[in-house]
Amino acid sequence: MTPPHDLPGPPGPSDPSLDLGGRTALVTGAAGGIGRACALRLAAAGAKVRAVDRDDTGLAALTEQAAGLAGTVEPHVLDLTDLDAAELVAAGTDVLVNNAGLQLVRPLEQFPPEVFHTVLTVMLEAPFRLIRGALPHMYGQGWGRIVNISSVHGLRASPYKSAYVAAKHGLEGLSKTAALEGAPHGVTSNCVNPGYVRTPLVERQLADQARAHGIPEERVLSEVLLQDSAVKRLIEPAEVAEAVAYLCAPQASFVTGTSLVLDGGWTAH
Repeated sequence: MTPPHDLPGPPGPSDPSLDLGGRTALVTGAAGGIGRACALRLAAAGAKVRAVDRDDTGLAALTEQAAGLAGTVEPHVLDLTDLDAAELVAAGTDVLVNNAGLQLVRPLEQFPPEVFHTVLTVMLEAPFRLIRGALPHMYGQGWGRIVNISSVHGLRASPYKSAYVAAKHGLEGLSKTAALEGAPHGVTSNCVNPGYVRTPLVERQLADQARAHGIPEERVLSEVLLQDSAVKRLIEPAEVAEAVAYLCAPQASFVTGTSLVLDGGWTAH
């Protein structure tokens, strides 16, 4: 599918309404997909971005791509299953974007318990530890932005994705709790809920979904991934990054404890 011409392209000059000069942002899963787009967008707004991922090659490419932006990107190679390290790397951050994720498509009775545990660790327990590490600094200065990259699967379930759906539903609750506790301290916490995004994570699902549903891989996109979306295309990572940028802008200071849904009408059914 060719994306429409009006979709956002690579980050350009910072939007004057979003000036993150002097701010430190942390983005997990920053080596590719949504995380890369968020890291570039926040750096374009002037932030010093801590880009966290276990993919050192992807982080090196991101750092090179960010050259010339108003802000900077600092690569941090880290596996988020190291929860103590995750909490430590979040210290002193003003903007926290919990994005890292993984996916396995299997029926419940065939789902490997060790993979279920890993998914919940990376996608729910690590965000808790990152928030825990970031809050003292945010509270101390009376300002902070927590943006959790959830999913339409934080609001709806799909077959064969027990770990992913459980993690995203848990992330929604964690985000709301952080919003309620953070409000007196000038800290907002929100979720961004995209449908299927044009990322390697989604592309890797095609074979798994074809096997799970018993249909050819070329039919997965239209008959499974986009079946419930009124807008029949994948969302681009840069579109998600713009939603993240909005939640960090002054105009969004009253937006907290909510989910910003970018699902092409999926949840309108």
